[in-house]
Amino acid sequence: EVQLVESGGGFAQAGGSLSLSCAASGFTFDEYALAWFRQVPGKERERVACIDAFHGSTYYNDAVKGRFTISNDYAKRTVRLQMNRLKPEDTAVYYCAFPGDCYTSSRSISDWGQGTAVTVSS
Repeated sequence: EVQLVESGGGFAQAGGSLSLSCAASGFTFDEYALAWFRQVPGKERERVACIDAFHGSTYYNDAVKGRFTISNDYAKRTVRLQMNRLKPEDTAVYYCAFPGDCYTSSRSISDWGQGTAVTVSS
């Protein structure tokens, strides 16, 4: 059974930084991709970043490219999202997900973390 437990998030001012972590279990960590999505009320959940451990590749939404960094800690089986130069439009609930690869749409993903709120004030 896949389990994803998130931590981090909270409040930040515009231009500040926050970090999210997701501890993963139930699958071979270095053979699949993990991703971060975010969602605001009334909108679809959107992929923010994805890291494919098997292929050694990363993907970023254009809106966060150059500001956010996704990384794996293989020893701790944890995926981390470092968010720098935050903007008010980054305000959302952030979800860790196990899509298996970096192409699966949010509607096809069945394994999600509980979500953690990020609020960025202007």
